[in-house]
Amino acid sequence: MNPNFSSTIKFIFLFLGKMEAQTSKVVLSLNAKEVDSLKDGVSFKKNPEDGRCYIIYKSSGGFKACKNQCKHQGGLFIKDIEDLDGRTVKCTKHNWKLNVSSMKYVNPPDSFLQDELEVEMLDDGGMQLVELSPIDPWLTDPRDPLELQEGEVKITYLTHACMELQLGQKRFLFDPWLMGPAFARGWWLLHEPPADCLDRLCAADLIYISHLHSDHLRPNGGRLPEKVDLMMSDFAGGASGFPMTFHGGKYSGELNTVQCCPGNIVERKPNTINRLFKFSFTASFAVINSSEAITDPPANAKIYKDSWEFDLYVDELNSAISSEIFKHESWIQFYYSWAGFQNYNLVVRMIETDDSFKPMSNGYDYLVDFLDLSFPSTRPDREHSYIEIKNRIGVMRYVVLHGGLWDDLYIGFQNRISRDPDTYHHKFWNHFQTQLPLHGPDWDQFLQQVPPIQETDALNYGLLNYCSIL
Repeated sequence: MNPNFSSTIKFIFLFLGKMEAQTSKVVLSLNAKEVDSLKDGVSFKKNPEDGRCYIIYKSSGGFKACKNQCKHQGGLFIKDIEDLDGRTVKCTKHNWKLNVSSMKYVNPPDSFLQDELEVEMLDDGGMQLVELSPIDPWLTDPRDPLELQEGEVKITYLTHACMELQLGQKRFLFDPWLMGPAFARGWWLLHEPPADCLDRLCAADLIYISHLHSDHLRPNGGRLPEKVDLMMSDFAGGASGFPMTFHGGKYSGELNTVQCCPGNIVERKPNTINRLFKFSFTASFAVINSSEAITDPPANAKIYKDSWEFDLYVDELNSAISSEIFKHESWIQFYYSWAGFQNYNLVVRMIETDDSFKPMSNGYDYLVDFLDLSFPSTRPDREHSYIEIKNRIGVMRYVVLHGGLWDDLYIGFQNRISRDPDTYHHKFWNHFQTQLPLHGPDWDQFLQQVPPIQETDALNYGLLNYCSIL
């Protein structure tokens, strides 16, 4: 905190003002000559006053326009040289593609619509692009600002993305991952939180969860204290893992962007060294990026790499391997019927592996055709997208057994993924991360429906030697 800041800080709790109606703003104006110069297809135009860029699409049906900003992480679009029809633009960050003629994203398919700008044609032949701003419900009932004196603002770094913000007598806690691993056994805390971290959590006036990943919500086994206000956002959804989970094709080769210990990924280092407590709103990680606190901690900070309780958590995950349900091959159909994803032209091969991602002779290896939710022995003859996923057996079975979200697998670095073509299927990943049923599969009902395992079968196959359906 800068010691020379003003002696009085006006902090407004959540609400800043009041808006009565939708507002509109002209973001770009073109004169008649500039409009006449627009060619059919995609054009990029920049506002000379503020430097903001916009995309205009011209066709026989008129004009469409939008901001030159990808919905994923705000990247800029450029023309897609692979699109011969001149309708598609490509994001420079992650190669997302937008069909400007329909304002639909085509990579990932079946995902998002781009927000359009209103196109107003003027009597003199010119054009205006207008952005409409609807009423913001957060601003319709503002509260009076609270005046804070110098010294009444305090930020305390606890661990990972967890911060405590004190404003006068009010305390706020952000993203409380305070113990154990996140994403199954994939992520582990690099810094030990203070001994009173759970007391701080319970004493907070408000807990803010920036998004639904487990490295931002895992206090005390995932439980939150009672009688504490909670604010959450549906910020992250549909991720398909990080490049280090991909294999094959352009993803071959070594990646040295994370700290590693055997079989697990440790909290990643920040990409840049920012000023202490510089706010860095990103799409996948912490709300506050306190880079120096991570890379150059105070002398009394304890880096507790040697105190991770690997066995405690790994043994719990691996306990799912011997579950009774996996003795019955029909668990596959039961599970994916429960998951409820279908009518999508995608075939996925799931392979159970050891910790080195080598297929296990006594593990399952099967195909799921999500077009009709069938389980063929070979890939269908029709044209289709294909994904091959190798999953560590303990984590995959734990996720299946408990109806967990799949981000434990891919964000937890517990699998290896290859895809043909190299297309991100947002609809598929988003379903298995955010849209699974609230209640897990009814495995008791499943075991009542299947015939009992014969003793001779157990002798022939052993506890883990199940049939592969490929």
